[in-house]
Amino acid sequence: MTAPIGHRRWAIAEGYIPSWGTGPEPDFTSHETACILNASDDDASVEITLYFSDREPAGPYRVTVPARRTSHVRFNDLDDPEPVPLATDYASVIESDVPVVVQHTRLDSRQAENALLSTTAFPAPD
Repeated sequence: MTAPIGHRRWAIAEGYIPSWGTGPEPDFTSHETACILNASDDDASVEITLYFSDREPAGPYRVTVPARRTSHVRFNDLDDPEPVPLATDYASVIESDVPVVVQHTRLDSRQAENALLSTTAFPAPD
């Protein structure tokens, strides 16, 4: 394998899951996703912690991204230790035991003309 790519800590400062949407589910359910690439030869143990403006953080939510794979983690599907609240502003910190690359994507389907937003997360120094 070549040198690892990515970082062990990432931040997504903007998060929001609309509480409703238009169109057929699950494809057009409004959602937030962390697209995590693990190009290393080792499985990545990932923890996601959510931060809010008016309450204590939630998490960690734990996911595994297998070696040499990608995983698109829908925040809507995270429910342990608690479901991610809808219609609530939040931010997230993603930590991994091996370097990974994180991209943030949101589908907002509240209107018939859907909006898709995608950004690379902020890589924090390891």
